Amino acid sequence: MMIRGRWLMITVLATALLCAPGALAGWQHAGSVTAVKPLPNGVELQAGKARVQVLAVAASVVRVRLAPDGVFPPDFSWAVLPGAASASVRVRLDDTKLAVELVTARLRVRIRKSPLLIEFLDAAGHSLSQDDPRRPMAWDGTGVRVWKNMPADENYYGLGDKAGSFNRRNQSFTLWNTDAFGWQESTDPLYKSIPFFLALRRGVSYGIFFDNTYRSSFDFGKESGDAYSFGAEGGELNYYFIQGPHPKQVIEEFTALTGRVAMAPLWALGYQQCRYSYYPEARVREIARLFREKKIPADVIYLDIDYQKDNTPFTIDRERFPNFEGMIKDLDAMGFKIIAITDLHIAKKTGYAPYDTGMAGDHFVKDSAGSVFVGRVWPGDSVFPEFTLARTREWWGGLYKDFVNIGLKGFWNDMNEPALFERADKTMPLDTVHRMDDGTSKDHRAIHNVFGMLNARATYEGLRRLRPDERPFVLTRAAYAGAQRYAASWTGDNSSTWNHLRLTVPTLLSLGLSGYANVGVDIGGFAGSPPPDLLTRWMQLGALNPIFRNHTMKGSFDQESWVHGPEHEAIRRRAIELRYRLMPYIYTIFEETTRTGLPMMRPLFLEYPGETNLYDNDQEFLFGRDILVAPVLSEKLDPIEVNLPKGQWYDYWTGARVPGGKPLNVAPLLSDLPLYVRAGAIIPQQPVVQHTDETPEGPLELRVYPGADCRGSLYADDGKTYAYTRGEYYRVDFTCRLAADSLSITISAPQGSYAPWWKSLRLDVFGIEKAPREVRVGAAIVTGWSYDAARKNVTLTWPDPRQAWEIRVSY
Repeated sequence: MMIRGRWLMITVLATALLCAPGALAGWQHAGSVTAVKPLPNGVELQAGKARVQVLAVAASVVRVRLAPDGVFPPDFSWAVLPGAASASVRVRLDDTKLAVELVTARLRVRIRKSPLLIEFLDAAGHSLSQDDPRRPMAWDGTGVRVWKNMPADENYYGLGDKAGSFNRRNQSFTLWNTDAFGWQESTDPLYKSIPFFLALRRGVSYGIFFDNTYRSSFDFGKESGDAYSFGAEGGELNYYFIQGPHPKQVIEEFTALTGRVAMAPLWALGYQQCRYSYYPEARVREIARLFREKKIPADVIYLDIDYQKDNTPFTIDRERFPNFEGMIKDLDAMGFKIIAITDLHIAKKTGYAPYDTGMAGDHFVKDSAGSVFVGRVWPGDSVFPEFTLARTREWWGGLYKDFVNIGLKGFWNDMNEPALFERADKTMPLDTVHRMDDGTSKDHRAIHNVFGMLNARATYEGLRRLRPDERPFVLTRAAYAGAQRYAASWTGDNSSTWNHLRLTVPTLLSLGLSGYANVGVDIGGFAGSPPPDLLTRWMQLGALNPIFRNHTMKGSFDQESWVHGPEHEAIRRRAIELRYRLMPYIYTIFEETTRTGLPMMRPLFLEYPGETNLYDNDQEFLFGRDILVAPVLSEKLDPIEVNLPKGQWYDYWTGARVPGGKPLNVAPLLSDLPLYVRAGAIIPQQPVVQHTDETPEGPLELRVYPGADCRGSLYADDGKTYAYTRGEYYRVDFTCRLAADSLSITISAPQGSYAPWWKSLRLDVFGIEKAPREVRVGAAIVTGWSYDAARKNVTLTWPDPRQAWEIRVSY
């Protein structure tokens, strides 16, 4: 009776609001349900001429579709993995006079009949999200929109690389991929369109993915303080509701739907040096030589457009690079991988092979009159591949054959929003025609936001065909949901300012929450030249970003680690060395990302959703589950406040215990990057190398930080091929147990057939208050361990038996 009474009250209220003069001006709203049709995994409802489908695609994921004219378009998505939205899910349907209820094992969907309103509840019946009764889902010509109630204490995150406040509440956003050189905190839209957000309230989370490629918008209380809304200028009203309750569960389900980051080559996690542009050939060789002479680790050097002849993709300027092939070979011998830019615009020049073969194969985008569309970009008049066609994507992928044979290891797809010169809107006309594989066509309004993703897809799939057992690395600027399957990304043309350093953290956190885990920024800023202390602080922060790439624009000062004198060089070297010491941990959390979709770089609330004071913290972050990074993001010399989650933590640098749950004031020197490790973590590390192809000298180090939930893991493979999919990997788990008079550390038997580089393990156990009475490996008492009373740690090096074993430290 309580439920029936509540729905009756809402029905009366909604009817009154819907009848208010002018309340619904401009929109046609779904009316009352006139027919209910059960479906195998859901229900279809008729409301006047309109039809609505509510479909369970997983126990915690429900899809909602609206057809205003009663006819659903063919079911197609660029983002959703094939089959992911059509899984067989057991549902129960309860149809009463006032409502229809769809029930799965984890979620309930209550659909009120008059007017048609949807409410999502957990299995226990607690309301998670419901349509605003004043404004049911609606359409206006080609536009569609949904309004939902917005509780006063609910918080919203995501939407990709949006600037400004990390918490999206009280803000509105447009999703339309845009070349946004010089973007600032208030700039919108930016380079990517990822129409997914995560909601969090009192520790309970859900997500909504609005799978619509048109220009769309999200309003989190700016229009109305008690409602949020989302919609698009065209296309289908088609969204997925994803229940948690833990925010990590929401991200796992979203990435199960749209795909997860592909396993990258190990070298792509090393330090990357870039600028617009390194040329001529002698300059590239000089940069490589200086890295090795100064013993500053690095794996990658980029070539921007000036390596090309007249800025024309897939060409080489032989005057600037007379021995390009020899340069690539020589740098590879030094441990450098070369990533080359290959923009998508093809110069309109007869005699230029990509243009000639593209014209012969009818591979270019057409204008509304049916002629090949021509726009001006870096090479001048240019044409653009029709990436919506599978045959064109295959043709594009084949263009990389010569570069791959030369030895280029990665490719950078820039300008793919798509960006054009000499147009106020910076892109193709909206009536440009894009052909589809089924013989139909769509105008640019429908394809613009996926064009960059399809460019990256074509590159990735082409490299997979050319080198089937070699992992590709592709970097894209523009993206839509699902692009993480094909390419890493970065936040575009940022600026060399302290404000942009500060924006690094919330922007990358937002991308990670949006399913895009393998991301970075232009370290030091692209536009302008950073002062020495800014570049140094940015290098420290970048060392614990997923992608660690230093990049700057033409005309700026040099931005390599050794500029600004020996003091800054030493601090920056130390930051890069930290990256390489942590490489076993970094590679392990990257592999976790490929399996779960969880980002490497995480907001604190992702691991601690019950601590509401962390919801707006966008200056600190977790790198993986166990390392908390508190970067210095201001030029001021004042102490900074660090907010550690509740529980015990350790200072990474000193090993000292630090209590969490209350603000901590620290005054780091320029050389300091505040790092803290969760009590209960076991972190694998290695000796410093100059590049990832170099074998570390010495043992693998396990840093043990005793505490609750004490565990860790390690993953390794060859870092290059797909042999890991054939069982050639190494995976081991670590645990520790604290007792009143001892600490036991257990290392599991390894899984997989891969043989890693180390022969012995060095255990570095922190938090030991007094010298141990004895140390045992298995049942045997061992010697050779040491105790540091100042650091309160025990150190032991022991051969790795490659089987399960236990170390026991008794006090």
